[in-house]
Amino acid sequence: MKRIAVLMGGTSTENKISLKSGTAVAQALASKDYDVLSLDTAKDSWAERLDEYKPDVVFIALHGKGGEDGTIQGYLETKGFIYTGSGVLASAITMNKVISQQILTQAGLPVPEFCVLDLETYRQEGPEASVRYLSETIGYPLVVKAPSQGSTIGIYFINNDEEFAHGLEAAFELENQLLIETMIDGMEITVSVMGNDKPFPMKTLEITTTTGCYDYETKYTPGMSQHIIPARLPEDIRIHCRQLSRDAYKAMGLKGFGRVDLMLDRDNNPYILEANTIPGMTETSLIPDVAQHIGMDFATLVELICEMALGKEFPEEYKDTKQW
Repeated sequence: MKRIAVLMGGTSTENKISLKSGTAVAQALASKDYDVLSLDTAKDSWAERLDEYKPDVVFIALHGKGGEDGTIQGYLETKGFIYTGSGVLASAITMNKVISQQILTQAGLPVPEFCVLDLETYRQEGPEASVRYLSETIGYPLVVKAPSQGSTIGIYFINNDEEFAHGLEAAFELENQLLIETMIDGMEITVSVMGNDKPFPMKTLEITTTTGCYDYETKYTPGMSQHIIPARLPEDIRIHCRQLSRDAYKAMGLKGFGRVDLMLDRDNNPYILEANTIPGMTETSLIPDVAQHIGMDFATLVELICEMALGKEFPEEYKDTKQW
């Protein structure tokens, strides 16, 4: 493995974050003396340049539609390129929060109570009837999610009818089907999972913010969020969360690397919010932070992700436990 192409940017709502991730990845690989080609898939010439380059591995640093939803993965497979992360089906499943929650529920894994609302039904029933029915079914507080967005784009935290009506209208501008979830009031944590056939769940990471809400601003503004590793939970709860994350990773068929986000209620009962097949790789991102905590620097992490695309599993030397 000598030549690595890094795909970044793209045309999704997360293109700016993707450019940051891709730039950081390319710099890390260059520091390891790899021959690196950076390509923004929003530009017309990227596919031709990729063909000419003939990379040993393609590092996908694209977030959102067109990069994280299985489409770019399918294209790379038709061209015979080896790429990082999950395949077509797993990427498509995890990109859609509605399908994800349905699969996790079928697998017996805990998710928040949810309903699905499509635009046609919303228009037929009307805003007032939709708000009334869903608020009575789910109850406040609740969360409105445009299911195929990322980086907390298209997510609205709702406490009353007025906010609900606004959140539905705003989310429907992004997608024609929405996920409505009960809001879990408690600690937010994330578990990064690495590996292929033997996925390893890394240490729990607790997220705190200066505003009390982990939204786009707090996620990507240095100093507005804090990562605590391991999460301030009893050890048995931390182990349980890691096991749930590993099980979710396997249930949805993820490969290489990914991240599972969870919320715990006031009694420390965990609920899986979603899984991410291409988590952020910026200076404020979660996987690089937890990797650093176990002694793996950013460049080594990026190199390992490329090696796992070629079939390598997560190294034993970085595991804090043998139970997985």
